[in-house]
Amino acid sequence: MRFCILMGSPRKNGNTNKILKVFRDELEQKQVQYDLIWLYDKQIEPCIACRSCQTDWSSFGCRFQDDTYDIFNKILACEVIVLATPIYSWYCTPPMKSLLDRLVYGMNKYYGEEKGPALWAGKKMALIASCGYKPEKGADLWEEGMKRYCKHSQLVYAGMLVERDLGYKSTYTFNEKETRAFARRLCS
Repeated sequence: MRFCILMGSPRKNGNTNKILKVFRDELEQKQVQYDLIWLYDKQIEPCIACRSCQTDWSSFGCRFQDDTYDIFNKILACEVIVLATPIYSWYCTPPMKSLLDRLVYGMNKYYGEEKGPALWAGKKMALIASCGYKPEKGADLWEEGMKRYCKHSQLVYAGMLVERDLGYKSTYTFNEKETRAFARRLCS
């Protein structure tokens, strides 16, 4: 089994990465291979809905020649996609949103006169998030949006792990046991 972890945090030592380190440690203990892609380190142009990607149903086919092609290939090679992001204004960070917009068109060949395939159909997608509000008020919109995204893209929504940051005056803590259990569930 192979995972593709798309990290949407701009901070390499931030809260989301603290969760992700424990998650990755569990994957390593299970000898699961994964690619970790820091989206803020990549050039990801925003989608302009030009539909260039819809002309060839066998490839990504985007007009922009940026790092999204490499990400596309890593996603095709995995069984589980993990989106890890802090929640900013009730949704994911800008590079993740740009990537998701590009992937929904480039992976799903639905946007022409004929309906084509979903190149990533059947893959699992899971979410890892950190937010400042209670999860049911801070990450609920992100989760709902991604459930719809998965349904549209023929992906299997595999759940969300979300942890709350109580603020700058508090030491950030999270449930490591729950994080490890989430990783194990995704491996099965």
